[in-house]
Amino acid sequence: MPDQLPPPPLAKKLDEVAVSRQISDNMAIINRLFANCGDLKVLPWQFGTGLENGACSVFLDTLVNHRRHNDFKDALQNLTTTRIGPAESVRLEQIVDFFENHGTSEPAAELIDKVDQVISKILDGYIVVFIEGWNQALGFQALDIAKRQVSEPITEPNVQGPHASTIEDLDSNIGVIRNLLKTSRLKFHFFDTGENSRRRVAYGYLDHAVKPATLDEFRARLEGIGTEEILDVSYLESWINNKRLSPFPQVRYTERPDTIVAALLEGKIVALINGSPSVLISPTNFMEFFVTSEDYYYGIVYSTLIRFLRLSAFIIALILPSTYIALTTFHSELIPTVLLLAILNTREGIPFPAMVEALLMEFFFELLREAGIRLPRPIGSAVSIVGALVIGQAAIQSQIASPVMVIVVALTGIASFALPQYNMAIALRILRFPLMFLAASFGGLGIMVGFILIYLHLNCLRSLGEPYLSPIAPLNLRRLRDSLFVPSRRHARQASQKRSANGPQP
Repeated sequence: MPDQLPPPPLAKKLDEVAVSRQISDNMAIINRLFANCGDLKVLPWQFGTGLENGACSVFLDTLVNHRRHNDFKDALQNLTTTRIGPAESVRLEQIVDFFENHGTSEPAAELIDKVDQVISKILDGYIVVFIEGWNQALGFQALDIAKRQVSEPITEPNVQGPHASTIEDLDSNIGVIRNLLKTSRLKFHFFDTGENSRRRVAYGYLDHAVKPATLDEFRARLEGIGTEEILDVSYLESWINNKRLSPFPQVRYTERPDTIVAALLEGKIVALINGSPSVLISPTNFMEFFVTSEDYYYGIVYSTLIRFLRLSAFIIALILPSTYIALTTFHSELIPTVLLLAILNTREGIPFPAMVEALLMEFFFELLREAGIRLPRPIGSAVSIVGALVIGQAAIQSQIASPVMVIVVALTGIASFALPQYNMAIALRILRFPLMFLAASFGGLGIMVGFILIYLHLNCLRSLGEPYLSPIAPLNLRRLRDSLFVPSRRHARQASQKRSANGPQP
């Protein structure tokens, strides 16, 4: 029988297997784990007097920068010129002593003791160097993968203020945040998740600004997540949410660094994941979904009016179709006579009741909205606009829907687009249909019952233990005023100093 290598010690857990002094033993394990991986590169080489010392470099060719292959040579040159003179006099004992007891400044090398650490470093884009006769390995960071440049936010476009956005690289995102918030109180914690994806997750907070109970609750929610395959930061939402079946979002997402910094200053916790451009902000409350950082870049009067406009858009997007159904079906006496005659005139010949008419139009509008999102960007907007015009006009001419219903559905869709947070608009799209059924069944009473149920649900929601309806319930007039009206920064500062001078209130 031909000679075969002894089977690698995979019966043990990799974290229990130490790096062997024999390169062949280490490579047997690596070749077994990376079998059929065409991008695994193994480069054997020699050094020392007469080239009697063997070594081996191992890396994934698709992850590393090819210009970093000579990192060990550079470190060895650093060693020889500063420690032991000519390069041909290098001995293994001197190399081991230098790296274990002194290290090298450029390029940085990490000592690796366990085989599982070797595998992790290779997958992280390191060049791992084994030296014959040494029971440790050297890791040189050489990761080089293509990444998107910082550009304008896609989901949160703005007219005034910073135009930078976060990208898919975790280290770059944290660097941008630290560049805007230069304080040692800004803390970031890291952990890896997933047995296969091994995504790097980070969460940060501003010490002394975040509530300790909130931070402990956040950490408790993330316990046990290490084995889950987390591909995007939105995956964390199911671990953080109190009520997973609630249509209302209990976390916020952003791609704007200024929004992240503002949230940290308010005592929020942010979560990031490598490979995801979005940043999760928690805890949050209902009123924060109508506030943007851009509100503070304009005048107080204009920003306050825009904030009230968003609240009006929320109400319109939620109850406009159900209100139309209730008025035309049960409460026609509440409509002015002239307007009622106009509505009846437009509905003449329509074969469906108002409820069926509204469901048909809402269904086609949602279909157009989804098609506009999924189509390529150059043609998506054109198809959605042309489709809405053509279908709306055809529905009116064929007497499938009345012009008033087309206007109601269009205004409802436009109002939902005015909300800053897309996940809140999704909640409105879900809740709109139950309210329409209640309005078709019980009229205004059904809408009132629906509102009461929604309010009770919101009052029971918690975001990391914080009341979701705060500052409405429990009522806090000062915070509610700041949520509805954009405060003057100078007056807010003076009020804060006055409260501090008066001491804590009973």
